[in-house]
Amino acid sequence: MMTQRPLDAIALVGPTASGKTAAALALAESLQGRGGAEIISMDSALVYRGMDIGTAKPSRLELDRVPHHLIDILDPLHSYSAADFAREATPLIADIQARGKTPLLVGGTMLYLKALLEGLNDIPSANPGIRSQIQQQAQELGWPAMHALLAQVDATAAARLAPGDSQRIGRALEVWMATGQTLTSFHQSAKSHTTDWHIPIISLEPHDRAWLHGRIAQRFDQMMAAGFMDEVRRLRQRGDLNPDLPSMRCVGYRQAWEGLEAGWPDHQVRELGIFATRQLAKRQITWLRSMPQRQVVAADGPQDPIACVVALAQGYLRP
Repeated sequence: MMTQRPLDAIALVGPTASGKTAAALALAESLQGRGGAEIISMDSALVYRGMDIGTAKPSRLELDRVPHHLIDILDPLHSYSAADFAREATPLIADIQARGKTPLLVGGTMLYLKALLEGLNDIPSANPGIRSQIQQQAQELGWPAMHALLAQVDATAAARLAPGDSQRIGRALEVWMATGQTLTSFHQSAKSHTTDWHIPIISLEPHDRAWLHGRIAQRFDQMMAAGFMDEVRRLRQRGDLNPDLPSMRCVGYRQAWEGLEAGWPDHQVRELGIFATRQLAKRQITWLRSMPQRQVVAADGPQDPIACVVALAQGYLRP
């Protein structure tokens, strides 16, 4: 009789504002009878210290309820890549397992999950000279034109990026200019070197996009009321940060920084921030739909999504 292969971890993903934090906490607490669980954050913004309000970072009370990892590990002056995540998450998974607990990978940065599952080995590090050339060309031509250029050399990468996704378009062009190889080719070659993980994916996704848009607007309003603009003012006042850093290009922070520089009223920052967050959610949903192995839970369905997530996870863990 064949035995089921043990899980390495469970991934809980979904677009921004879909309810991942609440579901992850409930899931972790439901696993107390199975040794417990610990959460590995899979979010490119939560790694940064001092960026709490605009990232909707879990509260101190929430962080104390369940052990969390890869939150508040980096100063906003520095960058953190998908390869960094894969390199740091791998021993964390082993460590959590060694303590008899279940690792929960939770977040909406799908590239991080892709890096862990498929590998991103041997991609060259950032080249400031080439990056500067790309930025200058983008200022002259615009990012949609740079996206069109990327489509000529790496159609696969261009197809999954929005024409205004300057950070990822720039990175893909930088890799191509530095090596003569496409970013897609690096991703494909890395697959043969990655760990053979057994990580089921549970995805919280809305059936009604309007429901998610409402959640996004509500959360942005809560952030503004909690002092988000003051948080960005403090970051700007440090003097060593700039709007081209990955941390300051996070959704919301980019719009707030631009608004403070230009003297926009708060309602204009709000409108642009909500629009940018909607665009992020759209890209996340597109990425999720390219992962047929995921189990979808309706974030806005008639059944309690948290109960559905817990039931699915318990099923994966059943001997």
